[in-house]
Formats: sequence, C-alpha cells, structure tokens
Amino acid sequence: MSSANTLASPDEIHAYLVGQLGMGLRRIGMMGGEVSIRILLDHLLFVERRPEAWEEERRTLETRGAWSATGLTHAFDEFLPRDDGYGMASLYAEFARRQGWLTDDRLLTGEEYTRLRATVEGWAASDRTWSDVTGRYGQPSVLIGGTNPYFGKVLGYFTEDVGQPMVFFHLWNGTDGPDAPWPPEREEPALLAVRLGDVPVAEAFTFTPEGLRRRPLPCSGQSGRSRW
Repeated sequence: MSSANTLASPDEIHAYLVGQLGMGLRRIGMMGGEVSIRILLDHLLFVERRPEAWEEERRTLETRGAWSATGLTHAFDEFLPRDDGYGMASLYAEFARRQGWLTDDRLLTGEEYTRLRATVEGWAASDRTWSDVTGRYGQPSVLIGGTNPYFGKVLGYFTEDVGQPMVFFHLWNGTDGPDAPWPPEREEPALLAVRLGDVPVAEAFTFTPEGLRRRPLPCSGQSGRSRW
C-alpha cells in the first residue's frame, strides 16, 4: 500500500496538469480531442478550488456565439473549413491563458503586439502562407497543430498582459476532394483568416481572399466594423 509521502504534492499535481493541458492544446488530435481538454480543465479547477470558473466561461462563450450543446467543436463551422479541432483548441487556449495555465513558446513585447494589431487587417487583404506569417510577425506564442506543412494549424500570438486578447492565424492545407492525391500540391498551409480573441465570433475574423473562397457559407465580405 502506498504511504502518504510517496504521493505527489498538490503543486506537483497542478504542474503536471498544466503541462498536460499545454500538450493537449497544441496536439489536440493526439490527446483525445475536446473531451480530454474539458477533463483537464475540470481537474485544474478542482485542484484550485474554483469549479465555478468554467460555468462563467461557458456563459461568456454563449454570448460570443461560440458555445453549443456539443461544446466548441463546431464553433467555426460557418467561417472555416474543417480543421481537425485546431480552431476549437484556440478557444480553449484563450481560457487557459486567462487562468495563467497557457505556457508560451514566445511572448510578444508590447511594441510587437501593438504593431501586429495595427497592421494585420491590411496585411491579410492579400493571400498569405505560413512562412509569410512567421516572416512578418515572428514565431508564434503557441502553435496549435503539428509542424507538418501538409496539415493546417493555428498560430496564436500574445503578450504577458492578459488584458490584451490573443491574435490567431488560421491556416489550412489539404486536398480539394476525397479523390484528390495526397500529399496536397500546396507545400505549406495557406492563411484563411486572422481572428481576434475575446470578441463575438461573427465579428472576430478578418479573411484573406483564399479564406473567403473557402468559407463554408457564402458571405458578402468581411464582417462588421474593424476590431483591430
């Protein structure tokens, strides 16, 4: 039988769960999808004795037009092609960051973040690729999805100031039909849209021309007044 001194401490348990969440958000397909993320969130909030925080977040997501009876998996179905859960993970990443759980690969300085916000709307008016994004704005704070260029991914950028929303670049790669050959002819994913976090989903996207062409439902252009 295990004795008490062989059990992990509360701090060790917390650090382990934070690490698992970071891995799950980055490699959502390998970690079990949305259900696994929800379980990790529930465990972290239990350890921190804040179970009510998720219910507050769920209500916020409802007001943003992201939440449904099935969770966040279909939050972007109206705006983006199927992305194997990367968009869903980006919404959970926003919550994780506000809780202090999202580890970063690179924090933007305040100046870098301000420049990104000031320039990205006009910059995204032309078609761009993964290397265009990182060439213009540097490596992301969090990469959601793998490094394989034949698959889509989401690049998230943020500073240490949690009052400033995350900025996400949604990239797509793949084939144009089930009978098309694999791998795709496109050697790296194309940018479909840039999304500003913490605002209603219908107002959050700035689409590239390729993003407008591949948007699942027809639209007249980019939505609403600028949030940038």
